[in-house]
Amino acid sequence: MKTDVNISGFFPILKAALKGEERDYTKGSIKLAILLLAVPMILELSLESVFALVDMFFVGKLGQNAIAVVGYTESMITMVYSLSIGLSTAATAIIARRVGEKEMSGASKAAIQALLISLFVSAIISFFGVIYAEKMLAFMGATPEVIEEGLAFTKIMFGFNIVIVLLFLINGIFRGAGNAALAMKSLWIASIFNIILDPLLIYGFGSWQGWGLEGAAIATCIGRGTGVVYQLYHLFYGSGLIKIKWSDVFPDFTIIKSMVSLAWPATFQFIIASGSWIILTRLVADAGGTEASAGYQIAIRNVVFFILPAWGLSNAAATLVGQNLGAGQPQRAEKSVILATKYNAIFMTMVSIIFIFLSPQIISFFTVQVEVQKIGISALQIIGSGFIFYGIGMVMIQSLNGAGDTRTPTWINFVGFWLFQIPLAYYFVTFTDWGLNALFAAIPIAETSIAVMAFIIFRQGKWKKVKV
Repeated sequence: MKTDVNISGFFPILKAALKGEERDYTKGSIKLAILLLAVPMILELSLESVFALVDMFFVGKLGQNAIAVVGYTESMITMVYSLSIGLSTAATAIIARRVGEKEMSGASKAAIQALLISLFVSAIISFFGVIYAEKMLAFMGATPEVIEEGLAFTKIMFGFNIVIVLLFLINGIFRGAGNAALAMKSLWIASIFNIILDPLLIYGFGSWQGWGLEGAAIATCIGRGTGVVYQLYHLFYGSGLIKIKWSDVFPDFTIIKSMVSLAWPATFQFIIASGSWIILTRLVADAGGTEASAGYQIAIRNVVFFILPAWGLSNAAATLVGQNLGAGQPQRAEKSVILATKYNAIFMTMVSIIFIFLSPQIISFFTVQVEVQKIGISALQIIGSGFIFYGIGMVMIQSLNGAGDTRTPTWINFVGFWLFQIPLAYYFVTFTDWGLNALFAAIPIAETSIAVMAFIIFRQGKWKKVKV
């Protein structure tokens, strides 16, 4: 591990960030440490964002029913993402703390237990997801025609959810160790395979007609599975800080208990957010039907495209908080968060401007249906208006998670999403004639409340004393 973080010049910094050499981020320039961690994280999530849009582009050619069923399934599969992110958050916090303490053996043992937990839970999700796929689609508001067209897609996505869980979890392990470049390469491999396979498996080639919507699901599972194989190779046979031995792969219930105590609040933290998005999806479907659902889903895919890179800065802050607390440097951890927050606020303000002024051009790229375009444009403009607060709250929440305080962000999300967003959205569509635009407005209102609460709690400083 390199003990200095002192590099000057744009291209040397970019080269060092992409090369992925493990460094001691508890020393040297904080600004440089953020850049070395954030650049690969941003590139990692940017390609994931590109895939989400490319996937929607290809699926969009199959019609509004296909767009709607992908949206419904994505809304439900966010529960799997919640599990993945919860485990990843716990793994990042524990491993970053151990790395900061220079306890590499403890970091590797934590990684093993995280993998075992993920395998167990994913098997349960696969079983129930496949059996109840049809009922879940109906609950989301899908019409019988949409269910008939998309049931196989939903079953495939739930049946192979393990590749989603492992891809996110293992990247969290890499990020906690400070090797953001390896996490980037893993997701790049998964996304590139996905993008190549999408048109081939959806539309076919030569005389073969392809599998349609089912092909999109198969392409996703193969792509992510390829990324997971690459990750596992580096975990078991690589030369990084975290290296797992087959002889050590057995349950350690002391570590599992510690990890679960961090993971369950982090998982519920994202389940709360995901559940809120599911209800919003249902409210949109009830208020505007399939056209509204299609327009909303296109808008959300574009929102994800710009939000995921901002998560790169947030994840960088989480890693720096964990490692610096492990090294006994809470003030350096706080300075890292403040600087990352400034960068994210600037970036998200730029995104807001793009959404407000260029949403017609963006939405029209994905659909030619006029009514779908109108709804997508309105959703993009209204949701994007509050992005500066989303950027601030994002870094603050992840920093608390990185410190191992996963319970506080859970309560913040509960208040923001379930006491602000859902009641407001329900009231607007049920008791007013303001239409879908009012429902969309509930989203930036909730994000603003979350940012304010997270900032106040962060400044109180109790997170500096959390033991992991």
